Amino acid sequence: MNTEKIKEYFLNDKYAELVGIKIVDVKEGYCKTEMEILPKHLNAAGTIQGGALFTLADLAVAVAANTRGQLSLSIQADISFIKGISKGKVYAVATEVSEAKKIGNYEVKIKDESGDTIASFHSLIYRKKDKLPF
Repeated sequence: MNTEKIKEYFLNDKYAELVGIKIVDVKEGYCKTEMEILPKHLNAAGTIQGGALFTLADLAVAVAANTRGQLSLSIQADISFIKGISKGKVYAVATEVSEAKKIGNYEVKIKDESGDTIASFHSLIYRKKDKLPF
């Protein structure tokens, strides 16, 4: 597994780039992403918008699932919001729960800078036959 090639590949995720998400760490079946909360990420109540947290977690799953070099796409995802915050950085850590030939199961914990869990995300992915360039 070539970590730098994986990071380079995911620079093509233009929406994640638009909202300011960065890939912090990658290992097989694992990814950590981060995003600094900016005014553009806040909802009308002044806390981070749920879609921003969903995107942060979704990218973490995408990277973790694709570390095996086989095109993997999310087929189901859900998120539970636990705590609202308005500033600082947020981190999403995706870990593989099960590795199967066709369907992968991933859990993501989204935390603030102090380590408090602010959301929990779950995703099932489908592994296609297509190989990735890394």
